Amino acid sequence: MKKAIALLFALLLALGSALPLAGYLLARRLLGTAAPVSPASSQAQASSLEPGSLGGLAPSGGTDQQVLLRDQDSGQDLTLSMWDYLIGAVASEMPVSWPDEALKAQAVASHSYILYCRDHRADAEGPWLTVDPARRQGCLTDPVLRSYWGTAYAENYARLSALIDQVAGAVLYYDGAPAGASYFAISNGQTEASENVWDAPLPYLTAVDSSSDRQADGYEVTVQLSAQQVSAALASALGIQTAGIDPSAWFGTASYTPSGYVASLPVCGQMVEGTRLRAALGLRSACFSIQLQGDDFSITTRGYGHGVGMSQWGARAMAQQGSSWQEILAHYFPGTVIREE
Repeated sequence: MKKAIALLFALLLALGSALPLAGYLLARRLLGTAAPVSPASSQAQASSLEPGSLGGLAPSGGTDQQVLLRDQDSGQDLTLSMWDYLIGAVASEMPVSWPDEALKAQAVASHSYILYCRDHRADAEGPWLTVDPARRQGCLTDPVLRSYWGTAYAENYARLSALIDQVAGAVLYYDGAPAGASYFAISNGQTEASENVWDAPLPYLTAVDSSSDRQADGYEVTVQLSAQQVSAALASALGIQTAGIDPSAWFGTASYTPSGYVASLPVCGQMVEGTRLRAALGLRSACFSIQLQGDDFSITTRGYGHGVGMSQWGARAMAQQGSSWQEILAHYFPGTVIREE
């Protein structure tokens, strides 16, 4: 029914004379670089991914349910239907031109993740998730979609609506509750276990192969930062002072997680977690290497995003190779089950 309504709505828009003009989630500790762009990784701020009770809330995946969001730009709360949220979330996270099965996998992951955020928010009456529609992060509201898509609005809305209609009732569950099905843009070739990013070991957020990501656009990126820029970032974000220390001695030898992301490294004599240094320096990934070249630091990253959960580029590759949305989600969230709500 929703599909038919959406298609009719799109047709009416196309006939109109004045048609209006993407993976943190992130958890509180995750850098908001985020929300990219190519594609968008989930950088909306949410409650930390920690196991816990449902807080007395009955799980519900219905698309008529109301979703409470906080607009990061305005600081105001906004309420969307679950249907509108899914349209806006998928549009912010993946290009609408991507394969059908990847877009459907993203819709189900977004549905599951927002319910997880609802069930684990600190304030039972507060917003479920913080998003930034104006910057196309987390979820796009209809006015932003109209501006972003321009004359392709009707076509793109109809496409996403038809795909979401096929999976609108599907939610990933683990141990009887909606799963925190986080997502991000590109891995370093393997996803990261949740405990290495959020200190919370969730069995379905474990390391899995995503080697197709190595062929992703923007997989490896090198940036140059001056010693002054690095010094200012370390002081501001980490409280680390570099005065009196030669830049060549600022960074020691890193230790790595089993997935190849930086676990920790010495910074001016202090041990710093890789995720914290990523945030401090505004890096695309916690899989990075740092070298001093002259007066500048050359920093190379592999991947884009926190690395936990579903790689959106990996989902795209699996879809192109013939995998269904169910197979994509089973690969990236092992142990979860799909329930129709």
